[in-house]
Amino acid sequence: MSQRLASFQSIRKAAVAFAVISLALGAAGCRSMSDVTGSIGGGSAPATLPNSPEALQKFSDEWGQKAEANPGNKVAAMNYARALRAQERFAQAVAVLQSAALKNPNDVELRGAYGKALADASRLKEAEQVLANAHTPEKPNWTILNAQGSVADELGDHARAQAYYSSALKLVPGEPSVLSNLGLSYALAKDLGNAEASLREAAAHPRADMRVRQNLALVLALQGKFAEAEQVSRRDLSPADAASNVASIRTMIVQSNTWRDIQKVKLDPKAAGRS
Repeated sequence: MSQRLASFQSIRKAAVAFAVISLALGAAGCRSMSDVTGSIGGGSAPATLPNSPEALQKFSDEWGQKAEANPGNKVAAMNYARALRAQERFAQAVAVLQSAALKNPNDVELRGAYGKALADASRLKEAEQVLANAHTPEKPNWTILNAQGSVADELGDHARAQAYYSSALKLVPGEPSVLSNLGLSYALAKDLGNAEASLREAAAHPRADMRVRQNLALVLALQGKFAEAEQVSRRDLSPADAASNVASIRTMIVQSNTWRDIQKVKLDPKAAGRS
């Protein structure tokens, strides 16, 4: 295994582990690697997902019945698939959206949702192909660009991922979900200065959610800024839980080669200040 691949897997492992820790402490939504580098959900289906597991199951059952009764119904398929993804039933979400997309071959929104579901299911090469056909250069969709970036990151092509995120930000300047993805992409590429800058910008946005702030805390911790990482974490977690999160990351870094790799990285101070 190459040193570069080992470093990528170590940092990715840290990101996944941090998300798992946060989820255990109540950070809803951090359920897959695609979400660690930023959620790639979306779509225009209007129904809002419930928060409680019981209500979500009811929502899933209701929309599932509608989708099964009419597999070509776009709204039913998208709402059912969103519920399935929220329940981590990724393979089922793929099947539902694949069926709907086949019955609506010219619907780019369904194609995009199908591609995002494939990414959630770790069918990355398929997701890459489907997402590439879910919009056009003449009519770009920032959510698709964001999803393409997430897939590229998971495939290890961080430069291409960052190009996708940059294109998305031209359409939606300051969008926190894209900035968060960009920041974690920089972290995966061991460019921690730019990672921190992007995540600070994302976290400062009024619509930034818990995941964005916890991603910032992760990158701060990866640089050894444990006190500040804990402070950021406390915005959403209790002091004890925030301390536990950061302590877990510190232990994991010490026990792996990640910390030594990061210490060797020479960051450009000018680049570190760029968003």
